[in-house]
Amino acid sequence: MTADSQGFSTRAIHAGQPADPTTGAVVTPIYATSTYLQDGVGRMRGGYEYSRTKNPTRRALEECLAALEEGRHGFAFASGLAAEDTLLRAVCAPGDHVVIPDDAYGGTFRLFDKVASRWGLDYTPAKISDVAAVRAAVTPRTRIVWVETPTNPLLGIADIAALAQLAHDAGALLVVDNTFASPYLQQPLVLGADVVVHSTTKYLGGHSDVVGGALVVDDDSLADELAFHSNSMGAISGPFDAWLTLRGAKTLAVRMERHCDNAERIVEWLGGRDEISHILYPGLETHSGHEVAAKQMRRFGGMVSFRMRAGEEAAVAVCDRAELFTLGESLGGVESLIEHPGRMTHASAAGSPLEVPGDLVRLSVGIEDVEDLIADLARAFGG
Repeated sequence: MTADSQGFSTRAIHAGQPADPTTGAVVTPIYATSTYLQDGVGRMRGGYEYSRTKNPTRRALEECLAALEEGRHGFAFASGLAAEDTLLRAVCAPGDHVVIPDDAYGGTFRLFDKVASRWGLDYTPAKISDVAAVRAAVTPRTRIVWVETPTNPLLGIADIAALAQLAHDAGALLVVDNTFASPYLQQPLVLGADVVVHSTTKYLGGHSDVVGGALVVDDDSLADELAFHSNSMGAISGPFDAWLTLRGAKTLAVRMERHCDNAERIVEWLGGRDEISHILYPGLETHSGHEVAAKQMRRFGGMVSFRMRAGEEAAVAVCDRAELFTLGESLGGVESLIEHPGRMTHASAAGSPLEVPGDLVRLSVGIEDVEDLIADLARAFGG
């Protein structure tokens, strides 16, 4: 059986991870080394010379991530934003333009607005669930159409195949941040995207114990550019971080099923609360992106957002009163988290076109017993 014909969980456990040839260890070792013995000048063993350039533990993770996304080339970084920054430097030049989601992750917005703009990269926010709106935002200088799907934190859905066609017609690349869905629920490269971005800190790592990022691509020339910039910029994943992420990826499929099961039950419970004006979850048939999500996703994910009818202070109060739902930033771990995006993860977007509603609460639904999670939310709502 070839790797291409293997199922998702088989690839997660085995891709890039053969038994150690020296000892037979079934788990990839942590190669905590900076340099490597060479057998002569320019005669490297396996291409290894210095761990910024290449490290066996990181390489195992990169091969696994590429296999999970059904791509040919994977790159692991110190964080999701390190991956994004490296991609922008590799692909864009001063004077280029990028279309970004009008509800992008706050850190991504900050990267474009406060960092990339200083070296001459322009951007336009657009509603990525509306293909016509994205088309209207594209200019002759557009190098990238950048989407999240689902978006963070409003759970908007982008039609990946349609936007890939739009981007390619304009001579641009389609970049998809697949963090919320994970490669288990959605594989953008298969749908026509050029680059997949991950904060591997989230579902891929899955245990809130490591920070990392990744890029996955199919195109060889783009991979060469990313390899050059990854080595030149140096924001790579260390071997221990790579090992932790690789360990997390092995159980991604079973965890995602539980995340989805729990999220669906919580959405059903939230639907009976009068305090809520809107529930944002692509699994709801009333969600504007439901049909597209059903077409391109295996299931609808573990992220849920909702808006409080009584406004911002009511949203903050729910966050403060929750106990089992830990008040904290990040997402995608085995434990459930609750946050107020406007004052936490998306505070950097305050006063901008990407400012999120003050009455918004975001849940990262974990894999605890769902009855306990519902009871905790009931207490947070006041009964």
